[in-house]
Amino acid sequence: MVTIIDFKASANKETGEEFYSLIVQGGVESVKSRETGRNYLTARKAYVTSTFNEVTCKGLIGSQIPGQVVKVDSEPYSYKIPNTEETVTLTHQYRYMDDEEATVKQNVVESEMVN
Repeated sequence: MVTIIDFKASANKETGEEFYSLIVQGGVESVKSRETGRNYLTARKAYVTSTFNEVTCKGLIGSQIPGQVVKVDSEPYSYKIPNTEETVTLTHQYRYMDDEEATVKQNVVESEMVN
């Protein structure tokens, strides 16, 4: 399950038409810091485009829907770490997947690891 925690207004680059994306967050997970070796808690977030208007998006905050936020490979891109001057290059992003899609992705990864 993921929880809708917020939304964001954006504009279509070609038409300028406004649309809203819901921000969904997965469950809490423990991650080990590469720098310190210590564990910290975090939750993955992803943006999901929608056909909803602003009022509907506001009303959906706090709702839970089936699915997961999954780490997927992407083309390299620069990311500025908030509240710092540091910019890093990332080769992944987080994407919302419904339970069926996430299960298929996990099975593909597992079968590639067996070979």
